[in-house]
Amino acid sequence: MNAAIQPLQFLLLSVAGWMGRRQQEVIEYLVEENLVLKEQLGGRRLRLTDDQRRRLAAKGNLIGRRALNRLATIVTPDTIMRWHRKLIAAKWTYQARRVGRPGLMKTIKALIVRMATENSNWGYCRIQGELKGVGHCVASTTIANVLKANGIKPAPDRASSWRTFLKAHWDQIAATDFFSAEVWTPRGLTTYYVLFVIDLSTRRAHLAGITTSPGKVFMAQVARNLTDACDGFLGGHRFLICDRDGKFTPSFRQTLEAAGTRIILTPRQAPNCNAFAERFVLSIKSECLNRMMIFGEPGLRRAVTSYIEHYHAERPHQGLGNQVIEANREPGTGPIAGTERLGGILKSYRRAA
Repeated sequence: MNAAIQPLQFLLLSVAGWMGRRQQEVIEYLVEENLVLKEQLGGRRLRLTDDQRRRLAAKGNLIGRRALNRLATIVTPDTIMRWHRKLIAAKWTYQARRVGRPGLMKTIKALIVRMATENSNWGYCRIQGELKGVGHCVASTTIANVLKANGIKPAPDRASSWRTFLKAHWDQIAATDFFSAEVWTPRGLTTYYVLFVIDLSTRRAHLAGITTSPGKVFMAQVARNLTDACDGFLGGHRFLICDRDGKFTPSFRQTLEAAGTRIILTPRQAPNCNAFAERFVLSIKSECLNRMMIFGEPGLRRAVTSYIEHYHAERPHQGLGNQVIEANREPGTGPIAGTERLGGILKSYRRAA
């Protein structure tokens, strides 16, 4: 038994010794690095913040004075130990003066910020009244100071949040965007631009146009189609969200504005403000276009049209509670059958009636 244990003990001791040497090498390197950095100061006094002093004091107390004599290169061990004593004294002084509910003010501050950001027209007095209604008596000057500290302007100058705007006009907003697709043509690999529009409340998507050159003539015709009095997709929509891409030409915007659809431009470099359109692009590319080779514009149009039909009638949507957009019938009770589009790239499953 002892003979079997001895090799294991030898192995453990060897590993422990190797780890000890490695740790010592790391420590020696860090000490040397600190010396080099100290030399860079050129004799200038190093000014530390209170937080940095606390951090050094906390670590210095753990390793003790003997190790500090060998390791400390920025300040002396006596200085570090003095900081440690002050840290202990400050801790007990703070605990002796602590009164009331310690987390209450933090909760109130968070509530003030929430009320101000969710209600752009609320002034200090209105927020003060709402706080009183939930059991918090706070001075209006305190509210003003909290908002100022968080960079929130007073009520007349405070803009509504993007989320508030969306919630207020949810069923009247559509979003639009382009995405590109590489298509094989007789001229070789050609970049096509696909323009689509999506209704935010229903998630219904609409193919607005496909072209290799989205110029002002193309965009003007798209705008007329979208606002057509009979079957324009933007009928009943007061707002259309789009980014600041130059492909959305002045003629496109003017035609929509004249038809009663206001253009809402997203902030620069803020794709999350057009999140529904961005999500549709990700879905159609990852689920369809990136999985196939496309030949000619008719092939691209067929692929996009087939995906949109699948997107509406067969694909569940997490934002709709995993329901299908065009769920117009109850699930059947028969055997489960699968359906395919684009040669099996798009699949779905339903029970037969």
